[in-house]
Amino acid sequence: MERKYPHLCKPIRIGNVWYRNRMFSTPMGGTDIELDGCIGPKSQAFYEYRAKGGCAAVTVSELMVHPSDGSHAYRLDESILNSLPKATYTADAIRRHGAIPSIELSHSGMYAGTYMTDKTKSHGLNQWSADDGVRADGVPYKAMSQEMIAEVVAAYGHVAGLCKRAGFEMVMVHAGHGWLLNQFLSPMFNHRTDEYGGSTENRCRLAIEVLKSVRAAVGPGFPIELRLSGAEFVPEGYDLDEGVKIAKILEPYIDLLHVTAGTYQRTFGITHPSMFEDHGRNVYLAAEIKKHVSVPVATIGGLTDPEQMEEIIASGKADIVEMGRQLLADPFLPQKVMENRDDEIVHCMRCFVCMSERAATGTRRCAINPIIGREDEGMEITPAPVKKRVLVVGGGPGGLYAAYTAARRGHDVLLCEREDRVGGILKSEEVLPFKQEMFMLGESYRVLAEKAGAKIVTGQTVTKEFADAYKADAIIIAAGSSPLRPPIPGLDGENVILVNDQYKHEKPITDSVVVFGGGISGVECAIHMGMEGKTVHLVEMRDDVALDSVIRQRPLLLEKLNKLCTVHTGYRGLEVTKEGIWCQTKEGEKVLVPGTTVICALGQRPRWDVVQELYDCAPWVRVIGDANAVGTITKATYQGHHAALDI
Repeated sequence: MERKYPHLCKPIRIGNVWYRNRMFSTPMGGTDIELDGCIGPKSQAFYEYRAKGGCAAVTVSELMVHPSDGSHAYRLDESILNSLPKATYTADAIRRHGAIPSIELSHSGMYAGTYMTDKTKSHGLNQWSADDGVRADGVPYKAMSQEMIAEVVAAYGHVAGLCKRAGFEMVMVHAGHGWLLNQFLSPMFNHRTDEYGGSTENRCRLAIEVLKSVRAAVGPGFPIELRLSGAEFVPEGYDLDEGVKIAKILEPYIDLLHVTAGTYQRTFGITHPSMFEDHGRNVYLAAEIKKHVSVPVATIGGLTDPEQMEEIIASGKADIVEMGRQLLADPFLPQKVMENRDDEIVHCMRCFVCMSERAATGTRRCAINPIIGREDEGMEITPAPVKKRVLVVGGGPGGLYAAYTAARRGHDVLLCEREDRVGGILKSEEVLPFKQEMFMLGESYRVLAEKAGAKIVTGQTVTKEFADAYKADAIIIAAGSSPLRPPIPGLDGENVILVNDQYKHEKPITDSVVVFGGGISGVECAIHMGMEGKTVHLVEMRDDVALDSVIRQRPLLLEKLNKLCTVHTGYRGLEVTKEGIWCQTKEGEKVLVPGTTVICALGQRPRWDVVQELYDCAPWVRVIGDANAVGTITKATYQGHHAALDI
């Protein structure tokens, strides 16, 4: 067959190992890490899912190599009863689907316990680094002695040998993102005066010793991938020129150079490119380093589009593309690319739900893939024992995903959407340049649902009469929510636009804007207005804004907001006029927040009227998403998927 993306689909040999394409699954931490550091069944299924999706390699993360790193992470130790068997089962689970199993070897250094939900416990761990010092959060760390360094170096080799024994066919050594090896490589952290500090060559010494130790354990031909930040993007760190120099020094000891960026603690939105960054914003680092080394180079950073990834490889910027969050949103992207089914790809929204869920609860979720983190509960959709007539009311994300799953189970599915196109509240994201993936999600889900066999009708309101006449066996009510519009004088004025209706362009927006409401939709709207060069004020009754944002996204939103807008918290809106919003401060003072356009973003309420009308129109009824309780895309898709599984 003629492949649409031939360079992306072309196999590659690294060391003595053959890889089926150029799409690798980058390290992503598991969740049910057992108390002794063994890989739990949910984590095994988590990695297997991406192997089934067609990746050439899947990397398990993170395996801490030495007890001096007290993080609750994977361990591989013969003295732990099930350590080696569970690693072996995980390697088997990846390999049986044709992917190469790899595992990331790491040490957190001064950031031990970063992923622990119990921060009191994590802050109580011993923290080691290149130097003595105190972290920004007040936690002290100590310099590693040369005796400890030698012990850690030996541990890297010992654990690498165990990985090979367990069936892993590649290892990745993590030397980026602010972890221990990066702490020695970087002048931001390393101020030693012995042979491990000072010059670039000395700062590379620990990494070289680790790589030699790993090579001695795994032997020739066994691929060693090095994960290296190409630049650190902070004044105290190293730049790309220094990144090139480091790469050249370390090249003789590796088989694949994985060029990433920044440090987890200082440049989170660059290391894991946020929705405000360009897709592939770190590719230029790999492209420059590739000019100076002879080993294959992998790149990473917000890559979701196979056309962009094909160009990266075809133009010689990199030899391999690695994806993290995108392969949570759609683990089957590689297989879809191989089969020329790229129109079916669900694109990552870079919303950070996946990373925030891990930080908040120690589990994994993806906002748009309800299977993530629950893969062991069922990766395959099984046919329903009895085919039923299913009516889905509403074409938002929850309804569309419900239709998709129900159709795959063999049901006769009709989805009705009252507006002229599907997407529900996602359509309001059309005007936000940094949320185009979220806007396009409705179309992606529509394609999947229709290809699975669901019939979708737009411009059709489902009334009780319609539902009774249709005689469905099951109804999924996904009617969504409607905007809150409190009885505030002037809120129905000509200069007021509902945030949900902005995409309709029914009213002009002036250069002076007040956004009324500081939830996530109001904050994102204010940021967008500010990016367009408008003078923007945001009014919020509570003491803070974006409180409904996830933990990894919120700091990035606030950083943007505070640069672009004037924020007024503790302000209660009293009246909207042509000049702005009259507000009362917490001190009782009445003030005018100026703006000739007011954008109302005061929240949503469930469409319970639809629920009440349709609830007795079928023997089996399920209410999902905002129609049940105003929530998130994450909840809507999860509830829609499982509603369909229950029919």
